[in-house]
Amino acid sequence: MDLSDFRKEYSAKGLHRANLDANPIAQFTSWFQQAIDCQIHEPNAMTLATVNDRGMPLQRTVLLKYFDQQGFVFFTNYESRKAQQIAQNPNVCLLFPWITMERQVIIQGRAEKISTAESLRYFTSRPRDSQLGAWVSQQSSVISSRQLLMQKLREIGEKFQHGEIPLPSFWGGFRIVPETMEFWQGGPARIHDRFLYTKSDEEWQIERLSP
Repeated sequence: MDLSDFRKEYSAKGLHRANLDANPIAQFTSWFQQAIDCQIHEPNAMTLATVNDRGMPLQRTVLLKYFDQQGFVFFTNYESRKAQQIAQNPNVCLLFPWITMERQVIIQGRAEKISTAESLRYFTSRPRDSQLGAWVSQQSSVISSRQLLMQKLREIGEKFQHGEIPLPSFWGGFRIVPETMEFWQGGPARIHDRFLYTKSDEEWQIERLSP
């Protein structure tokens, strides 16, 4: 299929240096709230890129659960493929593809496990079915059928039918501590606006990048 003529012209709203916050987390907060206001479907969905021991990259979509000045947190099975690759190489990249707003945010940084107490706080806030699901899936492992998963879900449900569901030892959060953050705004004639924040000591430097 030839897609050479398949294109959309971006608007002329632009992104100006004078309108950027000096702190990229504050700038991200502003854009994230605008994405919510625009009713983007799951604005917290982000592409997470890791690499394996052969340097082969792998991407998948995960959900951002909270963020602050320390970084961006998501949760997963610590025995999953992504967690294993992070253990080998904690350098990762996040992408928020807010295409309907003609925007994207790219974050490069290092992934680190959050504390068990922090994971537990989030785990207890999840719906009960989601808590059970964390116990059931040996994430990324090969399985013979979906029926096997559903059977395990029933068994776990019966095991924990009374009382609270404990936090699995193999489940928890990762925090991506940003080292660079790029804010991309689509522009007409493919003259996009791109601004890169780079951490230097405790200060953030801002540079405009050519589209």
